[in-house]
Amino acid sequence: MLSTIEKNIFHQIEELEAGVPIGPDLSGHAAVLVALTDEPDPQVILTKRSANLSTHSGEVSLPGGRWDATDPSLQYTALREAEEEVALPMNAVRMLGPLWPRRTRWQVNVTPWVGVISPDIELSPNPGELDAVFRVPLSFFMADPRIRTDRVTIDDQAIYLPAYQYESYEIWGFTAGVLTEFLVRILGVSIGRRDDVPLRALN
Repeated sequence: MLSTIEKNIFHQIEELEAGVPIGPDLSGHAAVLVALTDEPDPQVILTKRSANLSTHSGEVSLPGGRWDATDPSLQYTALREAEEEVALPMNAVRMLGPLWPRRTRWQVNVTPWVGVISPDIELSPNPGELDAVFRVPLSFFMADPRIRTDRVTIDDQAIYLPAYQYESYEIWGFTAGVLTEFLVRILGVSIGRRDDVPLRALN
């Protein structure tokens, strides 16, 4: 599976990298890490934000966060935030490249980065930021067992995103959008709009 992922990302790497904003000032930008384990059925690393946070409390997210003025690039931002949040050493990630930048409902420009890690690596959540770190097989999302579809409006455009329930975790919104775009545009998985699940309008 990873050889297919790597091949497809490397095939588009110049186009993808050309879309990544560069400094010196990246205020209003953020980066997340799509960390995949190097095994036949790769797993993606996800986190559950602390219930005590003032924003997005209790939500499932990809490791990552806002660009800091000391970060030389958004790739560095993704790696630094992953190390701070889940104790993933920066040098333990084999970076493949960026995905397509996305704009959130809160007007933050986010660039996802794909990296490969050992399946044996031990991760732990930063107690000040996260309640949990967990792994979900890519095959779970490929099967598209969504519980509903969310409709959000970004820049006056309606976007439909799947929402999933994995064990005790609800995966929806921006995180589900990044993973769905990755599966559809990189791996060629067919994940489309469905009418057999509830539709929820978020704004």
